[in-house]
Amino acid sequence: MGRSTLILIATTCVALGCGTRDTRAPSGRDADARANASTGAKTTLTVLHAGSLARSLRAALDTFTARTSIPVATISSGSLEAARRVTELHDIPDVIALADEEVFPSLLMPRDVSGYVVFARNRMVIAIAPTRAAVSIDSTNWYHVIAASDVEVGRSDPNLDPAGYRALLVLQLAERAYHAPALERSVLARSPMRNVRPKSADLTALLETGALDYAFVYESSARSVKLRWIPLPPSIDLGDDAMAAEYARVSLRVTGRTRGDSITVRGAPIRYALAVPIAAPHPDGASQLASFLVSPDGLRAMRDAGLDVVTPHFVGEHAPAWFVAPRAP
Repeated sequence: MGRSTLILIATTCVALGCGTRDTRAPSGRDADARANASTGAKTTLTVLHAGSLARSLRAALDTFTARTSIPVATISSGSLEAARRVTELHDIPDVIALADEEVFPSLLMPRDVSGYVVFARNRMVIAIAPTRAAVSIDSTNWYHVIAASDVEVGRSDPNLDPAGYRALLVLQLAERAYHAPALERSVLARSPMRNVRPKSADLTALLETGALDYAFVYESSARSVKLRWIPLPPSIDLGDDAMAAEYARVSLRVTGRTRGDSITVRGAPIRYALAVPIAAPHPDGASQLASFLVSPDGLRAMRDAGLDVVTPHFVGEHAPAWFVAPRAP
């Protein structure tokens, strides 16, 4: 099977929404409400989350459901797309968990959420397709290797997904670090729009099939599917708190609250955060779920599933009643 056929299959899968909704839990809220009213069953809670959180979040949600018997449905998307689902479509989940804490103040505060809890961190890496395993690539020569003429490089859409704009920020930082002004242009020449997907989690399947050779993804994503990956230097991987000032030197514009709006995103250490929306449809259940996710047991479940969790902290004027800090994993 040729590369073009693999790309077509993978593209069709993404277009049809393969893997974007967790089929192990119900997702129709109106149907849930009718069923709950007639049977006395517990209401299904809904979590809208970044695609890169799918594996680790599922582990925590399964534990929550096992303890409480409360079912939880999940919807996966790029974090910017998730925020617009709330602001444009007014489709409000019970909990929203995103791959960039800055999406909350930029797009969702104060109208949709009053604050958020930071609970995990990550870093950008270059994931490698099994078909390229014999190629010599490391943290010193990566930008030469992935710019070769026979290479296909994947990335996610910067207007939908933080990993997409972070890939571009990494390239900007690399240009500065290596004094190579043409670096971003040469790498992006190997990453045309046919290699761009709505969220970074979509790229791992393309790597596994050989439709892509390399992709900019989070370290946790590469680890979760056991892909080979190379670390990037701390000065450019957006994973080191000590480098925050250096990261902030680069920026770009992406689509904002609506399709006709735009915002500036700056380089910053990668931090994940969650919140209970002000208009959460099941506020009591949402608070119970959010409290569990940032509890030691919830964090431990996510950590065991490969996420680099941190001691949670609340950002906002008044911490909600469900959050008690600190809660180390």
